[in-house]
Amino acid sequence: MYIKTHLRIVAALLMREMSARFGNKPGGYIWALLDPAAHVMLMTVIFSAIAHAPPLGSSFPLFFATGYIGFQFYLATLSQVSGALKANKSLLSYPNVAPIDTVVARYILQMGTTILIGLIVFSAIGSTLHTPLRPQWEFIIEAALLGSLLALGASLVNTVLFLKYPLYESVFHIVSRPLFLLSGVVFLPEALPNPFREIILLNPVIHVVTLFRRGFYPEYRAASFSPEYLYSWVFCALFAGMILFTFSTRTLRNE
Repeated sequence: MYIKTHLRIVAALLMREMSARFGNKPGGYIWALLDPAAHVMLMTVIFSAIAHAPPLGSSFPLFFATGYIGFQFYLATLSQVSGALKANKSLLSYPNVAPIDTVVARYILQMGTTILIGLIVFSAIGSTLHTPLRPQWEFIIEAALLGSLLALGASLVNTVLFLKYPLYESVFHIVSRPLFLLSGVVFLPEALPNPFREIILLNPVIHVVTLFRRGFYPEYRAASFSPEYLYSWVFCALFAGMILFTFSTRTLRNE
C-alpha cells in the first residue's frame, strides 16, 4: 500500500513536471528537440570548416551527436534533478509527498526526454548516411543508464548541499561549466598524448561518452574506456547520495 501511494504521487508529479516544463502546446516539445539539434549543427559547421574528416567515421553530425547526446544523459539529468526539490517545495507540505518523490519524477521525465530526443536525432542523421546505422544497443543502453545514474547520485548530494550551503551551488555551477570541453564530446581521448590523456580520463563522464559512442561505431575499440572505473564512480555517487539524502529528509522537508 505504501509503495502504491508513492507510485501515484510520482505519476502525478510527473504529469505536473511535463506541464510545467513543456506546456500544453507542441512548441515546448519542439524546443526540447531543437536545442540539441542546434548544438550538433553548430559543431558540425565549425569543425567541418577546419578539418577534412571527423575523428571517427566520415559523418561530422553523427560524431558530434554521439558525443552530445551521450553527454546529455549525464548533464541534463544532473541539471534537472538537482533542482527538483526546490521547484516542488510547496508540495512537501502534504504529508504523503516525500522529498524523494520529486527527485524520482524528474529523473524519469528527463530520461524519457533524452531517449526520445536521441531517437529522433539519430533517425534523422541515419537517413542522410550512405551506410545505414547498425547500433550496438548493449553499449548504448549501458552508457545511458550509467550516465543518468551517475547524475542521479550527484543530484542527491547536490539537493542537500545546495540547500545547506548556497555558496556551494554557485561554486558548483562555475566548476561544471568546462565539463562539456573535458568529456570527449568533440574529441577522442585516445587521440590525446600522455600525460594529458591520463589526466582527462579521471573524469568519469568521458567514459560515459566513450561507451555511448562505441555503440554507434563498431570499428571503435574505445581503448581508453574503463568499466571498473566508471562503475566505481556510479556506485559511490549513488551510495553517498542516498545516505546523505536519507539522513537529511527532515531538513529537506522543513527548510
